[in-house]
Amino acid sequence: MAKQPNLLAFPSVDDLAKSLRTYIIQCQTSGLTRHDAFKIAVSGGSLPKTLAKALLAPPSSPEDTIQFSKWEIFFADERAVPLDHEDSNYCLLKAELLDKIRAEMGEPTVHPIDVAHLDDVQELADQYEKLLVSSFAARDSVKLPIFDLLLLGCGPDGHTCSLFPGHELLRESDAWVAPIEDSPKPPPKRITLTLPVVTHGVKIAFVATGGGKKEIMKEIFEGGNGLPCALVNEGAGERCTWFTDTAAVEGVSYPRRGSL
Repeated sequence: MAKQPNLLAFPSVDDLAKSLRTYIIQCQTSGLTRHDAFKIAVSGGSLPKTLAKALLAPPSSPEDTIQFSKWEIFFADERAVPLDHEDSNYCLLKAELLDKIRAEMGEPTVHPIDVAHLDDVQELADQYEKLLVSSFAARDSVKLPIFDLLLLGCGPDGHTCSLFPGHELLRESDAWVAPIEDSPKPPPKRITLTLPVVTHGVKIAFVATGGGKKEIMKEIFEGGNGLPCALVNEGAGERCTWFTDTAAVEGVSYPRRGSL
C-alpha cells in the first residue's frame, strides 16, 4: 500500500510559514542538484500571501537562502483575464510576492499566460502547454512534465487548481493543461494543470489555514469522496505534504505532526 500524505499542523500561520520555507528550500536544493533550476507551479487564493511570509524573510544561515534567480514559476491554474485584472493569479502573485523580492535575492523567471488568447480558452490552454513542452523537453520524449514542487491551495469545496468536484476535467489524462469554461466559481473561463501533471510532481504541498477549512479537511482526510484534493493525496501519497494551522484540522481524525 502506498504511503500516506503528510499532514502538518502548526499553532499559527507564522510557525507554518517558517516550516514551509524550510521545506521549499529542501525542494529547491533537490531541483538545483537535478537540473540546476527550480521549477514550480503555484496556485492563487490565500497562498501567495503565505508564500510571501515564508520566502521574503531574511535568511538565518547560508543554507537558508532562497535562490530566486534559479526559479522558474508557472501557474497551476489561471483565469482567462488580463494580467492586471483582480481575478488574475499572476496579478495576485505579483502584488503579494514578486514585487516585494529584494534585488539581492535574485529575480525568478515567471511564465504568465499569453493574453492574446483570452477569447479562446482552448487555445489559451494549448499555448500554455506548449510553454511547458519547451521548458520540460520535447513532448514526445516526456510523458508528463515533472515539477520540482507544486504549491497548491484547497477550496472550501475540496477543489484545487481549477479542478472542481465532479467535473469531467478530473478524468482528463492526455492534456497537460486543460481549459474550463464552466467553472462553478467565477470567473467561469480558466485553464488548469490536469490531475496527472499535479500528482506527478516530485513534491506537492498544500497550504490550508483557518477554521473555515475544517469541514472540508475532514471530508478530504476521512472520506475522500473523489474530491480533487483527495485525488491528489491518493495519487501522490507521501510526496504530498499539507501545511495547516490547528484551526483548519480541528476534529480531523488523521495522524498529524508538527514537522516532517
